[in-house]
Amino acid sequence: MMKRREFITLVGGAAAWPLAARAQQPTMPVIGFLHSQAPDTYADALAGFRKGLEATGYVEGHNVVVEYRWANNREERVPELAAGLVRRQVAVIFVAGGGPTELAAKAATSTIPVVFMAGGDPVKLGLVASLNRPGGNVTGVTFLATELGPKRLQILTELIPAARTIAFLADARFSNVEETANDMIAAARTIGRQLIVLKIGSERDFDAAFATLAQRLADAICVGPYPLFTANRNQLVALAARYKIPTIYVAREFAAEGGLISYGGSIVDAYRLCAVYVAQILKGTKPADLPVQQSTKIDLVINLKTAKSLGLDVPPSLLARADEVIE
Repeated sequence: MMKRREFITLVGGAAAWPLAARAQQPTMPVIGFLHSQAPDTYADALAGFRKGLEATGYVEGHNVVVEYRWANNREERVPELAAGLVRRQVAVIFVAGGGPTELAAKAATSTIPVVFMAGGDPVKLGLVASLNRPGGNVTGVTFLATELGPKRLQILTELIPAARTIAFLADARFSNVEETANDMIAAARTIGRQLIVLKIGSERDFDAAFATLAQRLADAICVGPYPLFTANRNQLVALAARYKIPTIYVAREFAAEGGLISYGGSIVDAYRLCAVYVAQILKGTKPADLPVQQSTKIDLVINLKTAKSLGLDVPPSLLARADEVIE
């Protein structure tokens, strides 16, 4: 018969086994995920990010933890959210959602590696010293956005040859908005079109902007590559439908939700590439040794149902070039 002291020793030892086992398990690395917008409009992008992690051997919840910080369209919250991730002592911070967001992450730490996803020039933004040699603790991925503005104008005129006056929607809060607007005006002039530039400060300005465009008899709209518009794409698509103004957007997600046409870099692919960089840093590579990479995947997506509702016949040449046709 087992003595009472032996029984207590056995039970006590058994209780200690799980604790000892947990102590021996390696701590999972923690990725800080910082975004100025809200998660409900970035489901596809998040799927791309997780796909990139999995391709390099990291599965969220299995061998890596992701701490999400969403500012929910309130950019004034971003600095504190970034500071919170620094206090959490995450292994690396991934940041997206526009230049001010990425700069806030860079300002929050000079030691924790930062991987950004940017649609603009990261050198001009002040994120890195150069593309090939970023230096410091920051690197990342860019995708074609602003550079494709003139091409979007050409596609609009191919789809609607009669369009003489085109509106360009821009986010007034961005530091490079004047430069981008001037480039678009010059591009429109080159193809014999007039460009109306409307600078918008928040989603509260959308209704007034479309009413203004209707009064000024805009034939078509080119939406600029800004997180404000991506985060509120449902509202933009609905307004374009209400006013029956043909509109070209910067990403597939707009066309998938009823927008007429989109042409731009793949956000999903850019997030995937960022995750690969995050994984490389977790495995020991220094950010300074990772040149800023560019996602070169570009999607032309046409929504035929929306074209029909607007009474538009899409030219066969444009359909033949489309990467995706939504019917």
